Amino acid sequence: MSNELESSRPKSPASQLLEAEIAEKESKKSELSEQEKQHERSVEPEMNFIEHLDELRGRLIKSGIALVVIMILSAFFADTLVNQVLIAPIKNSSETIVLQNLVPYGQISLYLQVIFFSGFVLTFPFLVFQIWQFVLPGLKQKERAATRFVISFISLSFFAGIAFGYFVFLPISLKFFAGFGTSLVENNIAIQDYISFFVGSLLTTGLVFELPFISYVLSKVGLLTPAFMRFYRKHAIVTLLVVAAIVTPSTDLVTQLVIAVPMILLYELSIGISGYVNRKNNALANKSA
Repeated sequence: MSNELESSRPKSPASQLLEAEIAEKESKKSELSEQEKQHERSVEPEMNFIEHLDELRGRLIKSGIALVVIMILSAFFADTLVNQVLIAPIKNSSETIVLQNLVPYGQISLYLQVIFFSGFVLTFPFLVFQIWQFVLPGLKQKERAATRFVISFISLSFFAGIAFGYFVFLPISLKFFAGFGTSLVENNIAIQDYISFFVGSLLTTGLVFELPFISYVLSKVGLLTPAFMRFYRKHAIVTLLVVAAIVTPSTDLVTQLVIAVPMILLYELSIGISGYVNRKNNALANKSA
């Protein structure tokens, strides 16, 4: 009887407010528990060391298969790649330069190197994709969503560096080499030395053009800041000019600037990227605080 009277008795405003707060807390707890369940379902289970090795092996096998397939396709165009792509820059630099094969297997080695290098360059986006997929489970959701942008950015930067090396750096260097020295000495160049210079130059410029992405990664993990890069800007410009003077065989200042200016612009772009990343990191830190 007393229970019926208590239930029929009107509740005070304080008790109603207390019950409302308790109900709100319970609903929030249920929402949080539901979100945690969804998060647990979306998060991939952690792999042990052996599973990581298996994952890496699978990625390497896929990359190797893709590289072999592209190399086989490149083999059908080997003559064009050798005559029109590899030898064309040095022939355009001077008609007097003669390429020589000094070993019996030199021509075979030449074709194999051209086919492998062509396969590597063309397979580069797929190789980057496999590396990114390997590190993807350790990344955050927003970083995972940027997969297409990251792979495209890395690939385009590499191809831009390859194009710069082929259309700018190689012609300038080879013309200087062809015109330097006395006419009493013939410029007979071993084909192995030439292809080493060719591949090394293109790979170097391709990697240099990855500087903005490297800046992004280092800024993301907190190892690089725009203030640091601005403070050492003068030192970096002097260093890049020295590198351009060393890499560029010509003593002509204009020729050296052709090589140095793109690298300086890449450095300035890296400062902007580092500033953007640091602003985002600071904004996230302020929100969490």
